Amino acid sequence: MTQPVAMTELWRGPLLESLHLGHAVICDDSGQIVQSWGDPDVTIYPRSSAKMIQGLPLITSGAAAKYGLNSEHLALACASHSGAHIHTDRVSAWLDHLGLTEHDLRCGPQEPQDMAARDGLILADDTPCQIHNNCSGKHCGFLTVAQHMGAGPEYLEIDHDVQQACLSALEETTGETSPAYGIDGCSAPNFATSLVGLARSMAWFASAADRSDRASDAAQQLTAAMIKHPELVAGENRACTELMRAMEGRAAIKTGAEAVFVAIIPEKRMGVALKIADGTTRASECAIAALLVHLGVLEAEHPATRKFMNAIQYSRRGIECGVIRPAPGFPG
Repeated sequence: MTQPVAMTELWRGPLLESLHLGHAVICDDSGQIVQSWGDPDVTIYPRSSAKMIQGLPLITSGAAAKYGLNSEHLALACASHSGAHIHTDRVSAWLDHLGLTEHDLRCGPQEPQDMAARDGLILADDTPCQIHNNCSGKHCGFLTVAQHMGAGPEYLEIDHDVQQACLSALEETTGETSPAYGIDGCSAPNFATSLVGLARSMAWFASAADRSDRASDAAQQLTAAMIKHPELVAGENRACTELMRAMEGRAAIKTGAEAVFVAIIPEKRMGVALKIADGTTRASECAIAALLVHLGVLEAEHPATRKFMNAIQYSRRGIECGVIRPAPGFPG
């Protein structure tokens, strides 16, 4: 089957109001497909779901050790954060530690998703800066690697040592040659891969404890940091944070723009990757929750799960009016 399949439905009253189709793959520690839906070979941009892969050179290069980075730094390097003070204060401190400023970032300014931070900027008659960008932690990681390498300040250029290290990490963990790249929302190159390649990479992360090389040690550190600090990976009321908390250390998960989602499940030595064809985030959040329940690492009736899967929809007056739920037969 090469066409996307029904994954998420939105019902309003007696009618199916919206239907979201997609692709998904589960791989084991040998890189083989355990189960798939739609087209596992579809080529996608992983977007921010690849931040753990982009974080590997931060450790394998020796930069993290040189600058004394801890698990909070590593979680932020993998984060698409909400711009709350717990995120921006740590990013600012990281830049100070490097002897750099906000102007050395190349991610661009972004209004924080965190409402308290957004309101604080309004009350102070201030504007968002690059530190508020949801990718500022990843960019601090890039800057750390660039300084360690003695490379130039324009770390987003495709031929820069930092981006070439990220490309090598992607190709090594996916087992594929990337066919192309696009520019992500934070202006960094985002290297395309197949969905099964992305799931294979996540399974490589999940099985890292079985190996003893430097890259596998880096994968373990990044996965452990995400699991230890779910609030830094995203933020309050966000799917990554809420679902990782609900799983109590059993998996690390990461969203990406345009409805990509991945999961690293160490206890099963499995990796998961999915892409909703129409790019709708609510659909990818429901689908990843359904897959995690299917794999037995997330409770279907946990309050966090019910925010994203089988999630009751309410009117502005609090009247129950619909539900977002997995499509029949998915994941089966």
